[in-house]
Amino acid sequence: MGEVDPDFIQPLEHQPKPGTLEAEGIPFIDLSPLNSKEPDASSALDHLVSEIGDACKTWGFFQVINHGVPSQVRQRIETASKEFFALPKEEKKKTSRDEANIFGYSDLEITKSVRDWKEIFDCTIENPTVIYASDEPDDKELRELTSQWPQSPPDLRQLQNSASFFLVEICQEYAAEMQKLTHKLLELIALSLGLEKDRFHGFFKEQTSFMRLNYYPSCPAPQLALWLGRHKDASAMTVLAQDDVGGLEVKRKTDGEWIFVKPIPDAYIVNVGDPIQVWSNDKYESVEHRVTVNSEKERFSVPFFLNPSHYVWVEPLHELVDEENPSKYKGYSWGKFYATRKLSNFKKLTSENIFQGLGEAYLNLISLCVFLIEEVVLCVESFRVILHIYACMLSKNLNICCTSSYQKMD
Repeated sequence: MGEVDPDFIQPLEHQPKPGTLEAEGIPFIDLSPLNSKEPDASSALDHLVSEIGDACKTWGFFQVINHGVPSQVRQRIETASKEFFALPKEEKKKTSRDEANIFGYSDLEITKSVRDWKEIFDCTIENPTVIYASDEPDDKELRELTSQWPQSPPDLRQLQNSASFFLVEICQEYAAEMQKLTHKLLELIALSLGLEKDRFHGFFKEQTSFMRLNYYPSCPAPQLALWLGRHKDASAMTVLAQDDVGGLEVKRKTDGEWIFVKPIPDAYIVNVGDPIQVWSNDKYESVEHRVTVNSEKERFSVPFFLNPSHYVWVEPLHELVDEENPSKYKGYSWGKFYATRKLSNFKKLTSENIFQGLGEAYLNLISLCVFLIEEVVLCVESFRVILHIYACMLSKNLNICCTSSYQKMD
């Protein structure tokens, strides 16, 4: 086993273990009834809606075939991705993302305070994409963002068939197909919840969606690091194209086991994210997942993240709330959450810096209280009250929140 930078090493309890189960149970759904002209097409569509609902409820994940995305479109984006990541590092870094433009290249992705073993390239779908300029609740200023694209080096310009030379056109072509597919899937999910099929469409009129090219190099320490750490998706929906190497694992809801998602040629992996969990009032769940490394092979994938418009307020849909099923979530501003999430990538203070300082202050307070208790100046109950007040003040002043985008109602 080779050595790796400590920044990549997962905490012991989250390090991958050998013998991961293969996901025979993750639903495999045929979307061909959407285009069927057969006499029983209506019955087949009803069955499809039921399949989608069961998959969202049981797994939060499913794979689709006969989805209508031309295979050559997928082949072109996969080829372009490989050629882009094969460029010299200095060429890729010319499109590095920063606070001024949150889209572009990065080799420094962090999930839950641990560095991921990967490189990425992000591009937006709406050009320009409108988001809030800051994460301050009362700041209504907007900013426009556009994708930045690599300038092919001279040797690539001479290769007229080079996919990376036409990366912008290829990404736009792929994004258009993903928008068609997610449009269909949103309608199926709406129908499965007993809603009008176009119920979700209004949330995405000025979408903040983006797509990502992922490159995962082989890793010499497969028992220590992850290509992508455990997380839930903040997007409303994610549609993933993965190669035949695989590595995606889903945390099974019934027992918490990590289940390997077997790659299926030409299939897309779909999962619902946090907003759909909130809109559905907990009928469907955004499920934790991760990507384990391979010590011999590199991996490529292309996720499409479907995000609402910046002005959308995410809360349980009124059709799914009544006396028997009260609202389970507080609403939140998608735009402010998105700004917080994206801009936090470039804050100088890391979460480790913040919580190290908080921990030291907290320990100092405990030491003082213990001293006062020993001197019979402070009773134990008062000690508890002081710690509770201190924790609440820190939470309020530093705006500390959970990694999820929503808050569950008590």
